Amino acid sequence: MSSNNERHPQLNRARRHFLGLAAATSARAAAMGSLVAAMLPLSAEAKGAKWWNKHGGGKGHMCFLRGTAIGTPTGEVCIEHLRIGDFVKTVRGKAMAVKWIGRHMFKRSGPSWSASAVPIRISRHALDERTPHRDLYLSAGHALFIDGVLIRVKDLVNGVSIAPAVPADREAIEYYHIVLESHEVILAEGASAETFFFKANNHEDFTNFAEFGRLYPAGFDMKPFAPIVAVDSGREQLMALLPSRLSRGLQLRRPAHTIRERIVKRAQQLFS
Repeated sequence: MSSNNERHPQLNRARRHFLGLAAATSARAAAMGSLVAAMLPLSAEAKGAKWWNKHGGGKGHMCFLRGTAIGTPTGEVCIEHLRIGDFVKTVRGKAMAVKWIGRHMFKRSGPSWSASAVPIRISRHALDERTPHRDLYLSAGHALFIDGVLIRVKDLVNGVSIAPAVPADREAIEYYHIVLESHEVILAEGASAETFFFKANNHEDFTNFAEFGRLYPAGFDMKPFAPIVAVDSGREQLMALLPSRLSRGLQLRRPAHTIRERIVKRAQQLFS
């Protein structure tokens, strides 16, 4: 008995032709899809980052701007040149190894930068006669260690010596942060500034967070290096205290106000 293929050779040829066209079309569509995907810029969400604290900018983040000089046992090194395993100086007097460096980048999409991405500049000698020894740029949520407390730079803005600013000729704002095995204070342009304070999964706000997860799946158990003070509508609140320093913390009277007043007076001297 003859098969259907033998009885209908033209139908069989047409079927093979149709299947061949379908396969070729699918291949071209897949190739075009890959090409389009390659041409489209990846958003921070697509890269896996939580888009800078869900578009919150530096409000709660702590980061150093690219080019910031960090103190190490062999001298200052720009933060973007540090690698895992390198040692940095801490204000405790000992050097500690870098465990990880988080990164995040913003690119300007128009004539001006998004306000949430702009760093805050602490002008040269804004804190005292020697500190910082060069303009220091931090994200708004980054804390400086002054008078025994940590205070976020956004609470020190005075519009003169400490103010939002982007260095000239920057086509991108690149932020970096250093993770040590504990929350520490290091020297950045000579100023005492905090390292990354790991809690929950806040490392996921960095673009390269997957690397951290591979290296340290359990994260780190960190406590604040010092009491963290904040200014909220003119009223200061102690946001976090080390238990061992609780009694000392309760005696602190408006530390952020005192620090800000001193920096404002110094700005008047520097820019008058």
